[in-house]
Amino acid sequence: MAPLGGEGKALVLGLCAGVAAAGLTLAAAAAWYGRRRGREGVRRGGSGVGAGGADVADKLDALLRSLEELRSEVRSLRESAPGLGERGGREVAQAGPARSPRKRSSPGLSASRKRKKSERESEDGGAEAAAVGQGSLSSEEVESERGYITAHTDTEEESEEDKLKHCTLNSAFETSGKDAHEVIQANEFDLLMQKADKLHDSLMVEKSEGFQLLLEKKDKFWDNVEFLWRLARAYSDMHDISSDVEDKKNYAMIGKELALDAVNLDPQNADSHMWLAIICGHLSGYGSIQSKIKDGFLFKEHVDKAIELRQQDPKLHYLLGRWCYAATQLSWLERKVATALFGEPPNSTIQDALECFLKVEEIHPRYSKANCIYLTKCYKELGQNTNAQMWCDMAVSFPDTVEEQETQEELENLLSDLKQ
Repeated sequence: MAPLGGEGKALVLGLCAGVAAAGLTLAAAAAWYGRRRGREGVRRGGSGVGAGGADVADKLDALLRSLEELRSEVRSLRESAPGLGERGGREVAQAGPARSPRKRSSPGLSASRKRKKSERESEDGGAEAAAVGQGSLSSEEVESERGYITAHTDTEEESEEDKLKHCTLNSAFETSGKDAHEVIQANEFDLLMQKADKLHDSLMVEKSEGFQLLLEKKDKFWDNVEFLWRLARAYSDMHDISSDVEDKKNYAMIGKELALDAVNLDPQNADSHMWLAIICGHLSGYGSIQSKIKDGFLFKEHVDKAIELRQQDPKLHYLLGRWCYAATQLSWLERKVATALFGEPPNSTIQDALECFLKVEEIHPRYSKANCIYLTKCYKELGQNTNAQMWCDMAVSFPDTVEEQETQEELENLLSDLKQ
């Protein structure tokens, strides 16, 4: 049987009240009429009632049977819905004409919901807070309040998440932009260094182009050791290219300062020490004997340091061999000055120089025409003409170049001396 709504309950209760009242009234009337008919019958001497009285009695009997049937149905209705009359009466009494009916759940469903709610609140540890917070609110207000709190909390959480995402994205963009700039700058620097190295290994005209290329970037990369020693190398190239003595000296002096800056910036960079030594070798050809001796010792100091840092570089051993050979060629006066400045003259022999040049060939066979020429010189001074001739022939096998014009002239002189 479907549950009755508020209006249905009121109708049933009204019907029950009406039936009860009608039953009582008709029963009283029938009893009264029966008693009256009996009295009339006695007065008339038992002759019975007339046809009209019999009809009325039959109708009353039929009505009483109908009332009994209706009473039975009302009893059945009350038994199927215990307490329905009382609850319906209270709701009808409380309900006003302007109040809309409220939908209610069945008692079993309400109890089930209450149990589930209690279990959830117990698990969450918030049963007491929920009971206190909702005790003074209606069900509609509680649901509304929950909806507001949930929506408000979600909005705040989303807002915080959006802020975090925004900050993260901004940080990512800033980092990405910074990294991209650094990558671009690094690529630019690498390309610049590669081009500078290529121009340095080319003809004199291209070396001049490399010098201008690096000079234009000086303000941008002045604090990079790889740039500084290459710029010092470019000044060394310009020293070799120039024909004017003063220009040569100026290029060498500026190059020396740059090489010193590179050494100070990174003392463990072998190229910085090597090019500082080379430029000191250039400067030893200018100025007084004192400056020549000072630059010569500075040359030896930085070549030794460069070899310590990069032992298998043939060019460094070649430079050391050149210094050893030059030390054996110092004049008496130069040795006296060296003794006065440093306590002792440079201690080196032809054998020392020879070992350096042979080390070059050991690391890199047929390293250069210049190395073969110095091997020829060393063997010639040691009186080993066969070995001197062998290395002289080796030097001749190298192709002639415009840049090695001075070396070629020296080779021709050696050939002439060996033939005698």
